[in-house]
Amino acid sequence: MPVSVEQPFIFVDIDGVLIPLRARAAGANRRWSGGLGDDPDRYGNPLLNRLDPADGRRLLALPGELVWASTWMAEANEVVAPRIGLPALPVVDWPDADEEPPRGVHWKTAPLTRWAAGRPFVWLDDETTDADRRWVAAHHPQPALLHRVDPHLGLTDIDLTAVRHWLDHCHEAD
Repeated sequence: MPVSVEQPFIFVDIDGVLIPLRARAAGANRRWSGGLGDDPDRYGNPLLNRLDPADGRRLLALPGELVWASTWMAEANEVVAPRIGLPALPVVDWPDADEEPPRGVHWKTAPLTRWAAGRPFVWLDDETTDADRRWVAAHHPQPALLHRVDPHLGLTDIDLTAVRHWLDHCHEAD
């Protein structure tokens, strides 16, 4: 069987995934120090100090193409990416249409599925449900992992291990 040239997309949300609702354990946060300064209030979000700079390295180690799937949109590259060591990433441009998702399905589900354009994908978000998984399975021809991150903890090693396992299995299927 031919090997697919295109890697799966890895759609990454920010709030609840990279910025957990609870402060991380002592020592887990290392304040970012760079050209943008260390004042999170300067960017309108005092929770930026909850970003873990190691998350960038850990995400880059995954075998897939990272894409921002957040309402932060372009600010993801301007504010978040440099704080966690990521390069500028593609950004999902959410449609302005008043498209009403089916009952129980997240408003991001259909746009992300369209954006994937038939490629396998992982979606790291804190709001996905079984309704989203069923909708994607019915409307997307390739494998997809909708991985729910606990918004109180943010992205953990357990989350990344599950994603890596799925991606490794996805590549084996090629």
